[in-house]
Amino acid sequence: MQNTVEFPEVLRLIEDRSAAFRAAIASAPDLDVPVPTCPDWTLRELAQHLGDGRRRQAAIVAAGPGAEPPARTDPKGAPTAPRDREALDAWLAESTELMLDAMREAGPDRGCWTWWGRSQAPETSGAVARHQIQEIAVHTYDAQLTQGAAQPLPTDVAVEGVDEFLTTVSATTVPWPFKPATIDLHTTEGRSWRLTLDADGVRCDDLAADAEPGDMAMRGAASELVLYFYERVPLDGLETTGDTEPMEQLADWDPNA
Repeated sequence: MQNTVEFPEVLRLIEDRSAAFRAAIASAPDLDVPVPTCPDWTLRELAQHLGDGRRRQAAIVAAGPGAEPPARTDPKGAPTAPRDREALDAWLAESTELMLDAMREAGPDRGCWTWWGRSQAPETSGAVARHQIQEIAVHTYDAQLTQGAAQPLPTDVAVEGVDEFLTTVSATTVPWPFKPATIDLHTTEGRSWRLTLDADGVRCDDLAADAEPGDMAMRGAASELVLYFYERVPLDGLETTGDTEPMEQLADWDPNA
């Protein structure tokens, strides 16, 4: 697999998407409206989730390798986001900076706890940083969508996001329980990947230019693919050829169940 983005650029993209999220929250007329793509949360609760989550990730990265994530040090549990708009914006900015400081201190290769031990992604602070871009980017889309002003993910974020999702979330060493299949994914920006689903699990590789077609192919802008992966847009919004059943099975399958 080719490494798409170097660590300093990963941190810059985190800063960029975090600023976009804060801008979406700051411009919202009402923070107590429900988020259509996160129906159990209001915009305020989405901001709480994003801010607390970045503080939690800062602690995880700072703790280094471990079989379990570090316990919370505050006996009261998760910090509560301020209700005042200016204070909330400052709290969100501080949350991001705490995480970035921990990542800068650790560097990209230091081990830390992750939930994806069976994937193709390493259990390092660099891999955590890659995943954080996508979590923040997708929640920025959620916040924008709530106001009727959703924007596609930026191209550099989205192309990185397709690669990150396939190697971190889709890939696993748990045996595929259904009929073996290959799924090819193509972005209009020019990157292509192949997922191989068989008794060895699910593997992701860059798709060779001369490869024979897989059992199924999906094509779309990288942003559309990422938003499909995270269940923000339906599969029928993408161009597909072949049998779509393997992709639908993959979307429903929990290898840890």
